[in-house]
Amino acid sequence: MELEEAVKLFADKVKHTNQIEETGLVECHGRILAEDIKAPFNVPHFPKSAMDGYAVRSEDISSASEDEPVRLAVIGKILAGCDMIPYEDSGMMTGKSSTCVRIMTGADIPEGYDTIVKQEDTDYGEKSVAVKCALPPYMNYCRIGEDISEGDTVIKAGIRIGRVHVGILASLGISSVRVLKPLRVSVISTGSELCDPTVSGSIPTKGKIYNSIAYMLSASVESVGFETKTFMCPDEPDIITDAINKAASSSDIIITTGGVSVGERDLMPDIMESIGAQRVFYKVNIQPGTPTLGSIYKGIPVLSLSGNPYAALVNFDWYFWNLAASMTGCSELLPKVENVISRSDYRKKNHMRRFLRAWTENGTVSIPVKNHASSVLSSITKCNCYIDLPAQTELGEGDTVKVIRMPDVM
Repeated sequence: MELEEAVKLFADKVKHTNQIEETGLVECHGRILAEDIKAPFNVPHFPKSAMDGYAVRSEDISSASEDEPVRLAVIGKILAGCDMIPYEDSGMMTGKSSTCVRIMTGADIPEGYDTIVKQEDTDYGEKSVAVKCALPPYMNYCRIGEDISEGDTVIKAGIRIGRVHVGILASLGISSVRVLKPLRVSVISTGSELCDPTVSGSIPTKGKIYNSIAYMLSASVESVGFETKTFMCPDEPDIITDAINKAASSSDIIITTGGVSVGERDLMPDIMESIGAQRVFYKVNIQPGTPTLGSIYKGIPVLSLSGNPYAALVNFDWYFWNLAASMTGCSELLPKVENVISRSDYRKKNHMRRFLRAWTENGTVSIPVKNHASSVLSSITKCNCYIDLPAQTELGEGDTVKVIRMPDVM
């Protein structure tokens, strides 16, 4: 099966989550919005000054210049958040010909004035002021609804709430929003060779390795605000089955690692069949991670990955983020695909489509590592994307190539 077909089949099997909770203005950052947000009023809801200066009638200063300034009577002063302080001895009303009001940034522009002259273009006069330039109407003038119009959808459901979204909510006086509850993801690592890095930091005994994949994938899942639980099992069918059933009672997605190939202890395909899981796909036309298995168990997607770190990561990135996007309606979780120019050669022809670890920036991509073995993890620190290299294809410098970026930087 081709990768795109397997991804689509899997994503089509899951349901959109309907678990919703309300959260506060600060706490909602990074969460996925559950419903559209519409503006209850205009922002700004009054005309306000964009400058410190003078509110004037543009027609009064149409002839003003540096050499021949126009002098206006200053009839009052207005500060941001305050009512106008009228100058009693002016004896004039706002909006009258040849008058103006001293005004500060953010202050309400009195009716009758349509332009703000910044103070640098005047002589800073107190009771009368010389204006040294002509300006058109609405210069330095923030109109009602200039930022947001009443009734506009300002944030759509399915968006991950960022800092600017939080600012928009605050500007509308919205103190809490409805968001999706975080997806609950269980990571089950299988393999009798695994030991827990949180228990001991010494060199493992011969034949043992620390369980790196579970922590790597959990970190990725939690980077977008989802929740994780981890399980570690030896290659024993009963223990693995028990872990899957425990995870199924409290998970939205289950990920297993190890035991998907054709070795004597590769038990996962048989275990999933024995517990009655529906197989969605098994073995996909890519390297690494060809024997990745996708199943549905008790309505929960179960993604069974290789026990090799790089193979697990590549396939996690393709399947998990597509599943999460389908379940949450958040398209920001989808891998980002772009065509760029290669700055490296890769002359090995692989018999299957291959994903190479690489680094992309400024419309180009390079391959900064030599060892592409699925068991090698450390070289990924030099990479931020995958090159999608078709089967039987060499890559030369200057070639156009497809790269894939993931929601959380590798």
